Amino acid sequence: MADYEYAVEMRGIYKSFEGVHALQNVQLAVKPGEVHALMGENGAGKSTLIKVLSGAHQADAGEILIRGEKVNIQSPKDGSDHGISVIYQEFALMSHLSVTENIFIDEFGTSKYNVMNWNALHRRAKEALAAIGFGEINPRTPVRDLSVAYQQVVEICKALTRKAEILVLDEPTAVLTNREVDKLFSLITGLRDQGVAVIYISHRLEEVFRITDRVTVFKDGGYVGTVNTKDIDSRTLVGMMIGRDLASFFPERKDQRIGDVVLKVEHLAAGRPVRDVSFELHEGEVLGLSGLVGAGRTESVRAILGVDPIDSGTVWLRGKEMRLRSAKDAFDRGIGFLPEDRKNQGVILKLPIKQNITFSCIRKFAGLFGWLKKAAETAFALEMREKVDIKTNNIDNPVSSLSGGNQQKVAIARILASDSRILILDEPTRGVDVGAKMEIFKLVNELIAQNYAVLMISSEMIEIIGMCDRAVVFREGRTVGEVPKDKLSEENLIYYAMGLGEEHR
Repeated sequence: MADYEYAVEMRGIYKSFEGVHALQNVQLAVKPGEVHALMGENGAGKSTLIKVLSGAHQADAGEILIRGEKVNIQSPKDGSDHGISVIYQEFALMSHLSVTENIFIDEFGTSKYNVMNWNALHRRAKEALAAIGFGEINPRTPVRDLSVAYQQVVEICKALTRKAEILVLDEPTAVLTNREVDKLFSLITGLRDQGVAVIYISHRLEEVFRITDRVTVFKDGGYVGTVNTKDIDSRTLVGMMIGRDLASFFPERKDQRIGDVVLKVEHLAAGRPVRDVSFELHEGEVLGLSGLVGAGRTESVRAILGVDPIDSGTVWLRGKEMRLRSAKDAFDRGIGFLPEDRKNQGVILKLPIKQNITFSCIRKFAGLFGWLKKAAETAFALEMREKVDIKTNNIDNPVSSLSGGNQQKVAIARILASDSRILILDEPTRGVDVGAKMEIFKLVNELIAQNYAVLMISSEMIEIIGMCDRAVVFREGRTVGEVPKDKLSEENLIYYAMGLGEEHR
């Protein structure tokens, strides 16, 4: 019987950067065989604490105990030697190397004659993968040829072969399908049963309630509290994170007159993902597209925008039949698209904030002989910064310098800059903290008050319920039901998404 209660305990941790307090007297205690959520808005101090734990940063004050003994972690190697492993959103894998090579990368150069027994190493990799329930992964496959979910499994397997007893997962489901999330959760449950302490960082409330045993919340670099997951609900948890009640999570929208139909889709079909999709979007409303991941929502939007070819069906824009040829064609017709993959498609991280806002409408600032009116461009970008409340003092800074929520606002500013009045928002709050979500919701309400029309795809049912005037539910490439505002509930959305319909409630 172990004579310690916690696999890892951090007490009274302080950390400052150039006089700015990132952590102030925070604590974290995680038991062996526990999945422990670490939650808080961006900037709350979660990442800084994990970097202190792993050895990437050193605390200014405080102490760390591993399995009941005080330790001094001065480097990531020290952290690894103490059984700590962190799986970040950006995987630390070498994509051109095989699964085996990535798992056992530390062993290269350790043999006496620098000769590797590859067959034995592949067998060990196969056994290690099978032990965590993923024996179907071929250890000889280059990592770049694996799905994102399997790449994550390789990262976890690599950590476990290093005898990791404290595993940190940072937003592990951000790019996974529902089926892949299920497999990951099965893996996490198995690790918990083996006594591994799992620290789970996520902005997705439904995951926290599904997989974790306890939750620790940070706010503004300080410790708020630790609670048993089974003893709280989403209202309480959000209140701990934002310092106010969930009632204010979705800002109240003033009564809005729903206007004419601006976008109508009839029996759209586009390959296997889109089989029969119909809906109408009105001016002055938020229409939610709900359904399980893989139900065809994003693929339908891609077909509407002309990114993917349409097999059959009709799309009407303000009463006229149309067939768009590209996203640019959609922009030119007043349809703005915020893609799901913000970092690769929504913004250009290395470019300045100003250029990200204006490149979709740069012709507005063309002067004589094509010279750019830089003062006019800057003034316009500053105006858009204020309109969508991008938190930055310098619009010449790169977008990469912003938080995820502010990067999303830059992407929204870009589509508004092109004079788009119909906005298609695909997972607009994915990967952003609770505070940034509230700001995006507030912005959407302000746009609706100005008679914009918003089509919103979200995999979080609470967002569909809290923000939308109606919801159309997708299942296996088809629209299978429409739920009005007064009947929007998780129960109704789930029944349609699972193919049961209202008659089975």
